[in-house]
Amino acid sequence: MTWASIATDNGAWVRRFHPAPEATTRLVCFPHAGGSASYYFPVSRTLSPEIDVLAIQYPGRQDRRAEPCVPDLRTLADLVVQRLAPWLDRPLALFGHSMGATLAFEVAVRLERSGTVPLSLFASGRRAPSRHRTETVHLLDDDGLIANVKRLSGTATQILDDDEVLRMVLPSIRSDYKAAETYRYQPVPRLHCPVVVLTGDQDPQVTLDEAEAWANHTTGTFELTRFSGGHFFLNNHAHRVTKELRDHLTDR
Repeated sequence: MTWASIATDNGAWVRRFHPAPEATTRLVCFPHAGGSASYYFPVSRTLSPEIDVLAIQYPGRQDRRAEPCVPDLRTLADLVVQRLAPWLDRPLALFGHSMGATLAFEVAVRLERSGTVPLSLFASGRRAPSRHRTETVHLLDDDGLIANVKRLSGTATQILDDDEVLRMVLPSIRSDYKAAETYRYQPVPRLHCPVVVLTGDQDPQVTLDEAEAWANHTTGTFELTRFSGGHFFLNNHAHRVTKELRDHLTDR
């Protein structure tokens, strides 16, 4: 199976856990490295029916684990934009955490290029695309990769301690790390949509300066909110994060 062939499967890519047909806006959510669409099930449940939440399911995980992973963010963005085409009938915003924030940015670039300006881009737990760090975690052996994931608390340690489950998820984690770490920003016109950045004050992956640099990627408004915690601060601030999303998307 090739990347081109998996791009033709509509239902596999976009998950709509709590359909909200009366909502005036949509929120498209992009998982972190190694993550899956189900991570956003609670967000969908909380925001419905005011906001119609869509979660992107990348190839190579959960019910798509038999499909090849896509270790390149630009290729992945191209594929996602194809799958979002049927969902552009109402205004939408984009939310991504960690690797998902960079992917959401690349999707926003493509949408604006084709004439669709998102309501907002919410970038969580990720430095600005133009701020590069040399990282090679994806080249570590399995033990090294697992140690890094546990350090960031991005995947439940119970899952990582289960050898059978671990064998299933490790390839997608490594592929996503490769996609995030080999990404290189290519200068493009600034976005026109507002950019809202969420960051943890103890996140080893994002300094305050790196988070503030998102302001250089939009001609629209820019906001930054800091939360207590590390890379997955949003796990401990779910209510506050979803409230911020609701406030931004319903106060229009």
